[in-house]
Amino acid sequence: MIAVLKSGTTPEQTAHLVDWLKHMDLDVHISEGQEITILGLIGDTSKVDIELLSSLEIVETVKRVSEPFKQANRKFNPNSSVITVGNAKIGNGHFAMIAGPCSVESEEQIIQVATAVKEAGADILRGGAFKPRTSPYAFQGMKDKGIQLLVEAKKATGLPIITEIMNIKTLDLFEDVDIIQVGARNMQNFDLLQELGKTHKPILLKRGLANTLQELLMSAEYIMSEGNENIILCERGIRTYETYTRNTLDLSAIPVLHELSHLPVVVDPSHATGKAALVPPMALAAAAAGADGIMVEVHNNPACALCDGPQSLTPDQFAKLNRKVQVIREAAQ
Repeated sequence: MIAVLKSGTTPEQTAHLVDWLKHMDLDVHISEGQEITILGLIGDTSKVDIELLSSLEIVETVKRVSEPFKQANRKFNPNSSVITVGNAKIGNGHFAMIAGPCSVESEEQIIQVATAVKEAGADILRGGAFKPRTSPYAFQGMKDKGIQLLVEAKKATGLPIITEIMNIKTLDLFEDVDIIQVGARNMQNFDLLQELGKTHKPILLKRGLANTLQELLMSAEYIMSEGNENIILCERGIRTYETYTRNTLDLSAIPVLHELSHLPVVVDPSHATGKAALVPPMALAAAAAGADGIMVEVHNNPACALCDGPQSLTPDQFAKLNRKVQVIREAAQ
């Protein structure tokens, strides 16, 4: 349920109403815009007398929210959220290019790639330290050493870093990580999501291979329900009957998520297509569709990469892509 307060309502009046609602064992999410304030009521709202609430002098309208996701709902917060990470911003007109290797392989490799993508215009450095792989015999990442090397790359370039967490037991290792990524396989690991909700770090939440957009938003709700509102949604392709590409990139998710939620949306065309040649056109399409950022895999030597080499761009290819993305974004505005 949401209550829209009238323009001119004082902070004291708002606080008094919030206290009254909290005495009904409701959580109240306050969203303050330039003209109006919206109160999002979370909990058992069946006990709320809508007619009584609507009759209050400071209340403009009261509406029930039918969607199961509340705090992630744009009705609760009509203003698009902006996630700030270092000098980078994502959301509400702010766009970020996120680039780096699928896996951190060595200090020389990650420093070289980080330097190259920064020169090419990247805003955030990505790199895998813990790698969830389908085969138990495949390279699983450098783990804590990989995070240490990412931090070294951050010191060398000034780029904020993002890497994936697989187990909440390793959370202490992520202290110097700027954005924690929740991969597609963990999108519905609810225990993990709730623990991440107790942190204040930005969380990039990837859509699962076979999950609906509502399920993605409900996973975001798990994080937000614990107090962390710094969430970035990521469309990375879903599994369909098509086998030519690694997954099928659902570009319609961008405008739909923007309609349903105030959270920013980035797109990962590397994991969606699985082929380097398909990454640039899909990245450009995502930018044209209104994405708040693009995340691509970049490797200094894709042919020798320990993970996902076929879908990785070279630094030169990333530089060309970044220039084109900026042209598309300017044309789409």
